Amino acid sequence: MTRIIAGFAGSLSLAVPRSGTRPTSDRVREAIFSALDARDAVDGVAVLDLYAGSGALGLEAASRGAAEVVLVEKAKPAADICRRNAEAVTRAARGHRPRIRVAMRSVASYLESATGPFDLVFIDPPYDLGEAALAHDLELLSPLLAADAVVVVERSSRSPEPRWPAGIAPERRRDYGETTLWWAAAQPERPSQPE
Repeated sequence: MTRIIAGFAGSLSLAVPRSGTRPTSDRVREAIFSALDARDAVDGVAVLDLYAGSGALGLEAASRGAAEVVLVEKAKPAADICRRNAEAVTRAARGHRPRIRVAMRSVASYLESATGPFDLVFIDPPYDLGEAALAHDLELLSPLLAADAVVVVERSSRSPEPRWPAGIAPERRRDYGETTLWWAAAQPERPSQPE
């Protein structure tokens, strides 16, 4: 069972797809949001949750004060569960309700037509997603990031470091058993200096 950890929807149970997804453990989600809270990187921001599965990461951000959340999931059963979970989180909101949208599309297809900017991005692809496909996703994501955006990539601890494109700079790696989190930040291109 997966649940929202904190915020207005704290302790709300979330449905999880029967197969085809690997939900982020409560321990890892707690570590992610503890670090994000320390950076004041959730309240009022626009969040993009790629390979959303149940939507737990994006919905946790919504519960903690994100203004807008987009859950991108191409598998219909998982996208349907994202919608149900999003409705449950929205119902739990008192006062300001976050805007939560589910995009039932492939990540690359979504990123090719998205406008952004996004302040916080979660990328939690299936562990068997190839490194080239992840690098392509990151390349498409880069121009959609706000100037001070945070990017969190969840991979198997056996996976190599993602290939970071121009515009996204790696910050640190954290390991939690079989799971590795790669933290990165938007890196706006510096204007070239006059000669």
